[in-house]
Amino acid sequence: MNLKSKVVIITGASSGIGEACAYAFAKESCKIVIAARNIEKLESVKKKCSEIGAECLVISCDVSNESDCKRLIDETVKRFSTVNILVNNAGLSMRALFADLDLSVMKKLMDTNFWGTVYCTKYAMPHVLKEKGSVIGVSSVAGIKGLPGRTGYSASKFAMNGFMDSLRIENLKNGLHVGVICPGYTSSNIRNTALNRDGRPQSETPFDESKLMPASKVADQIVRMVKQRKVEVVLTSQGKLTKFINKFFPRSLDKMVYNVVSKEKDSPFK
Repeated sequence: MNLKSKVVIITGASSGIGEACAYAFAKESCKIVIAARNIEKLESVKKKCSEIGAECLVISCDVSNESDCKRLIDETVKRFSTVNILVNNAGLSMRALFADLDLSVMKKLMDTNFWGTVYCTKYAMPHVLKEKGSVIGVSSVAGIKGLPGRTGYSASKFAMNGFMDSLRIENLKNGLHVGVICPGYTSSNIRNTALNRDGRPQSETPFDESKLMPASKVADQIVRMVKQRKVEVVLTSQGKLTKFINKFFPRSLDKMVYNVVSKEKDSPFK
């Protein structure tokens, strides 16, 4: 599929996978709409997209706010007349035991990761359907297997996956492409901004980010997913193995996941 001049909306585009997606789609000569809360960072991403040669529109958007999501789509259509591809990437993580967790943290994750996807998809649907385009959800291996210490994050990603599955089946005969990509641990800012049990950013990642999958590789897979209209992509050998073991030996995987998470730096189990 040739993506030249296709209109692509990317949420959470100020850093990480979203920023990398902006550059990847820019290289495909798409018209890029980048959305996030941080306008200053978005302007920097726009500058790099322009240097690649792509037309780029910056829109301030908090995806947990329904009216912001509607405005995102309205302003996109006002500028470019349509929407071909929506990449629901905006996301928030957490790190705390559920027993210690302030429930406002879980609500915040659901509002961003799940409802943000629902809101943006709802308002983009008429346009994407007309174009027989793509709706992509950036999920996680945490949406395949629940991760201890990340109950809110896993719950939001499981919810996103269920929503996207249902959406795809509803539109089997309408030409709509609905795809979910599940990266493993990816080098990004999401762990630095992950919320602790009180809802404050933990500000420090527990991993050596240099050893994780680069966000650019995830972005390239998302572009490929759109071109080939793939339904599901699970990245990293660890992610694929997790899905396989969970299917046949879920209780054994419970123990394996617990052991891995408990050994993380500053693990909530220590």
